[in-house]
Amino acid sequence: MAKDSSGGTMEFVRTIIYAILIAMVARTVAFEPFSIPSGSMKPTLLVGDYLFVKKWTYGYSRHAFPLSQPPFKGRILSQPVERGDVVVFKVPQDEERSFGDDYIKRFVGLPGDTIEVKDGILQINGAPVKRERIEDWYDEGTGQTLIQYIETLPNGVQHHIVEKSDSGDYDNWGPFVVPPGHYFGMGDNRDNSSDSRYFGAIPEDNIVGKASFIFYSTACNCSLIKFWESVPQTRIDRIATGIH
Repeated sequence: MAKDSSGGTMEFVRTIIYAILIAMVARTVAFEPFSIPSGSMKPTLLVGDYLFVKKWTYGYSRHAFPLSQPPFKGRILSQPVERGDVVVFKVPQDEERSFGDDYIKRFVGLPGDTIEVKDGILQINGAPVKRERIEDWYDEGTGQTLIQYIETLPNGVQHHIVEKSDSGDYDNWGPFVVPPGHYFGMGDNRDNSSDSRYFGAIPEDNIVGKASFIFYSTACNCSLIKFWESVPQTRIDRIATGIH
């Protein structure tokens, strides 16, 4: 009986180890969960959104691995970012550290682009990006009503942005030339986003992956562990929605 009990315990331990290894591999090469902690990507992403990040879209750097422990240098299976993609990355000032904060922004500038903002309007390579004003957007989190636009990037990608005004601190900024091997990211909440206007261009090796889809969302500003608080405030209409 003792032998059978010992064998059952070892089998259980092996099962747990295998499950952990499979989860780590999946997190490294496939999908990684990510939660939205701030309002910089409103109205596209809201505080309390939980999403999956696709790791294989742009290839793999050290930041694909847990704690950014680098088994190699550079990037393998590298693919370029498409203009307008919503991307998770490590902030540039953490480039030389083992790990740092994850940010999420929309990549509007590609290597070699000249980026400028004039009176709130994004300029790419000297041309203003088209924006069309639509109905104002009410921010339930802050109780503010913000001006909302549909912005159309040069490659035809459309998305919503919000502004308080066109006279904020970063509404006249640049010009800035994106260096080779770097990208320029901006938040869709243009007057409330610490982005490349603040911390500079983003090295491609800092990219973690592409934001794919929202798998859960709650209006509760609380941990999911407190399910008795988060579940009653579930945003059902945001579950299983893609990110554009």
